Amino acid sequence: MNFKIYLETLGCSKNQVDSEIMLAILKEHNYILTTNKYESDVIVVNTCGFIESAKQESIDTILELSQLKEVGMCKVLVVTGCLSQRYSRELSEELPEVDAFIGTTNFKDIARIVNNLLKNKKKTIALGNVDDVVDYDLPRVLTTPSYSAYLKIAEGCDNHCTYCIIPKLRGKYRSRPIEKIIKEAKKLTSQGVKELIIIAQDTTRYGKDLYGNYQLVELLDSLSKIEGINWIRLQYSYPDIISDELIELISRNKKICKYIDMPIQHCNNKILKMMNRTTTREHILNTIKKIRKRIPDATLRTSLIVGFPGETDDQFNELLEFVKIIEFDKLGVFTYSLEEDTPAAKLPNQIPEEVKMLRMDKIMEVQKNISLKKNMDKIGKIYDILIEEKVEDDNIYVGRTEYDAPEVDGVVYVRSDTKLNEGQFVKSKIVDALEYDLIGEIINESSK
Repeated sequence: MNFKIYLETLGCSKNQVDSEIMLAILKEHNYILTTNKYESDVIVVNTCGFIESAKQESIDTILELSQLKEVGMCKVLVVTGCLSQRYSRELSEELPEVDAFIGTTNFKDIARIVNNLLKNKKKTIALGNVDDVVDYDLPRVLTTPSYSAYLKIAEGCDNHCTYCIIPKLRGKYRSRPIEKIIKEAKKLTSQGVKELIIIAQDTTRYGKDLYGNYQLVELLDSLSKIEGINWIRLQYSYPDIISDELIELISRNKKICKYIDMPIQHCNNKILKMMNRTTTREHILNTIKKIRKRIPDATLRTSLIVGFPGETDDQFNELLEFVKIIEFDKLGVFTYSLEEDTPAAKLPNQIPEEVKMLRMDKIMEVQKNISLKKNMDKIGKIYDILIEEKVEDDNIYVGRTEYDAPEVDGVVYVRSDTKLNEGQFVKSKIVDALEYDLIGEIINESSK
């Protein structure tokens, strides 16, 4: 009998890559992949355990999908990923309907574990060493659109920010060899991928553990020479390691998007030190100045944390003013999440939730106006647009510029009386702007 498997992924794009490998492994073992959870024999939930809201979403999803097992629609329920790595022992008692918990380095065993569960129903907890080297050279079943794919260049993290649990869930930083990354990138482009999104917990640290020095510039340069790639998008670049060489490469290489995702988390030096961020306000400012001088059209995205333990009104106001002064193109704000087993959880002067939310809202209100202003400045300019989908019952298409990452950033709405295809590049002149999105008209409908 060929069993049908449904897999739901929660959390970040790095988790998504793990899910795509699991899908390929299951497919190779003759399982039938389905996107319909109601017809599945086996359900796999790949969870996130990074912050409280992510943990709650994971629990809610597990409980929701477990109902399908209770009514007999599903035979086996498996939980993988960060939440499983962190709380499998506790969850196995609280969620008896879950048949297996699989850790962050054990997902390659998914088929064997599911096979055993279908045969004897013996519950399993499979947790390996979080520092194990994971084989990312395995095949993947892409869950992104056919023209875009994530390319994971490393696993784990060595930064040990005091608020973050990731090193305990994902282990130390382990770079993949350049030749293996290039091989995977060539395979992805042979399948029609035109946009490679480079990911790791910290992309700028790439290569240090393997080669003794940072190798991101060399890696990006090699990737840009692969035929078929239009865009190479770099994410999760830490400000303390963004080098002059990296800025120069992004400036001159036409395939590398002028898009710099640089999470700074805060700008107050005392808070940065308490967070164990190895940078300062002055260094962040200097890096931003270098980027904007060498790449005037660069889009800068950042993420911030408000309500870190002990954050005073003055320190928050310093951050708010910093946002006003810098005018980041894209910005996301998290409220500090108290995570057990992290140093920050033991700090005094924890901030009330209502204060955290108020501070987040204040920054996002400022950023909304900055975003609208920056979008208005784009009116009249011409951009290459990657078409992603057609709006139903209309000749309106949704696309992205190189300055917009999928899922997290804005889009461009364009009208076309000629049929456009997903993954097609067109030139569009921006004719109007919204707070986060743009409206354009087609100039040239020829595809790349």
